[in-house]
Amino acid sequence: MKTVLVILTQPNLTSLQVNESLSATMVLATFGISVKVLLKDAALSLLNNQLAFDQFTQAFKIAANMVESFEFYDLTPILVESKNQQLTIVKNTDQDIEFIDIHPEFIQSFDHILYW
Repeated sequence: MKTVLVILTQPNLTSLQVNESLSATMVLATFGISVKVLLKDAALSLLNNQLAFDQFTQAFKIAANMVESFEFYDLTPILVESKNQQLTIVKNTDQDIEFIDIHPEFIQSFDHILYW
């Protein structure tokens, strides 16, 4: 079975790209591909599911709501770098998280890597 690492770096509310990236990730998982999701940098904001969408002030729907459905696509646990485990947003999330260290062997263990 093919394995794919999806590395997300885009923040929660600033662009449509993060919604498209999450949708594509869920489609891959729907078709039986083994997918792991790594949240890096600004994408850690996707762990905050306490936001409410306001169509008058926000241009795009809250992408964190899509992350909440990851368990139904076998996309959990969500990967987060160990160096970020003390961040408040990481500590306060309800998501199933696995802390990892990125090293060449880890990256090479996947058939494909998508970086968004």
